[in-house]
Amino acid sequence: MLLSFTMNPYASFLDDRDPFQVIAATAKQLSSLMDTIGPQRAEQAPAPGKWSAREILCHLADCELVFAYRLRQTLAENHHVIQPFDQDQWARNYAAYTVSQALALFSAAREWNLALLRSVSPEAMEKQVTHPERGTMTFRTMVETMGGHDINHLRQIEAIAGKSQAA
Repeated sequence: MLLSFTMNPYASFLDDRDPFQVIAATAKQLSSLMDTIGPQRAEQAPAPGKWSAREILCHLADCELVFAYRLRQTLAENHHVIQPFDQDQWARNYAAYTVSQALALFSAAREWNLALLRSVSPEAMEKQVTHPERGTMTFRTMVETMGGHDINHLRQIEAIAGKSQAA
């Protein structure tokens, strides 16, 4: 599987892993990691300027909503153009959300997205969509991006969990 790093900046995280398997496993992994980290450690940033585990989880919940919309618009429209968003601007509101709220939203939206992905035909997987910053890509590339994005942030939370266990 050859992925474009321009279209999918998270391609390197996937290696040869199946993005569908990664996507299907993420919610359970997040739940387990957050249990390991605990509520107090979930609030602590690993370094100045870095997101805490709770904030990373909030980001993943936000992104799942964005992916839900993008996936459906790509299937519904011809030549859909994705609307980018500024994750740091969205993160300004993360203090409003708890770990349990973010995990519940992520898990529910992920299950909804998985149900959609399981129904998509091979032809629809090749449907094109344009990202203003990344160019023209396929529906499949968006799915691969989801998987790579999951791995990237799971690794960040795993690092925080490892520090929690060592403390």
